[in-house]
Amino acid sequence: MLHEIDAIRINFDEGQLGLLNLCLMFLMFGVALDIRPREFVRLFREPRAPVVGLLSEYLLLPLICLSLIYLLKPAPSLALGMVLLSACPGGSTSNYMVHLSGSNSALSITLTSITTLAAVVVTPLAFAFFCRLIPGAETLEANIEVEPGRMIRTILQLLFIPVALGMFIAHRYPGVKERIEPPVRVLSMLIFLGFVAFAVAGNWEHIRNHLHLVFLLVFLHNGLALVGGYWFARAAALPQADARAISIETGIQNSGLGLIIVFNFFPQLGGMALIVAWWGVWHLI
Repeated sequence: MLHEIDAIRINFDEGQLGLLNLCLMFLMFGVALDIRPREFVRLFREPRAPVVGLLSEYLLLPLICLSLIYLLKPAPSLALGMVLLSACPGGSTSNYMVHLSGSNSALSITLTSITTLAAVVVTPLAFAFFCRLIPGAETLEANIEVEPGRMIRTILQLLFIPVALGMFIAHRYPGVKERIEPPVRVLSMLIFLGFVAFAVAGNWEHIRNHLHLVFLLVFLHNGLALVGGYWFARAAALPQADARAISIETGIQNSGLGLIIVFNFFPQLGGMALIVAWWGVWHLI
């Protein structure tokens, strides 16, 4: 049965969508300035902590998400928003949060680097797979029938191009990278806050009317991701600093990318946008 929140339409137009796409590309360019090829070498030389972190993000987080969906039985569009977030890579603010917590920043950068580049393929395929496991999703079948190939092409454009450019500048022109990184970092944070503010302000009435549903889902999903990621790492006998880094990487997802995917592919499912937008607000809190 179709829930009222499933029929919400988000408020934006094509011009705003183009601007948001450009903003996301700039965000990903900023993330890429911190990505180094040696981070991928680290995965093979010291694989234990990165592998545990990837398992936490790629297996534990979706399992937490699906468990909550089966337990709480949210409206299908809200469940789809939760699944989309679970399929997104680590957020651009996670490295900064790990640094503030005194955790393993190198591990955080490694995980963000790998999941960001892998997102071109992993996010569309994981989302398409987990969608089939959502109870009631068949009622929205006409709205969620998106070819993974089309989503891969879109994410390739939005992620790969700016990430490749950022990595090239960082490697080929380290002096330029050092000069532009501080202002790019600040501007990226402002753009991300603008992302969230745009999504919240444009749909404030919907958020106000349904916040009691969205708040609980995001609170539990995010909280269990943080706690689960930490104890998953501790169960693997990783040190405290690694466990905190994996906790933050598991709990902070790229909600900017999530919003762009919703705007590009699911504008008729406002429930998805409400979950993703509030996640962006909540993980900063």
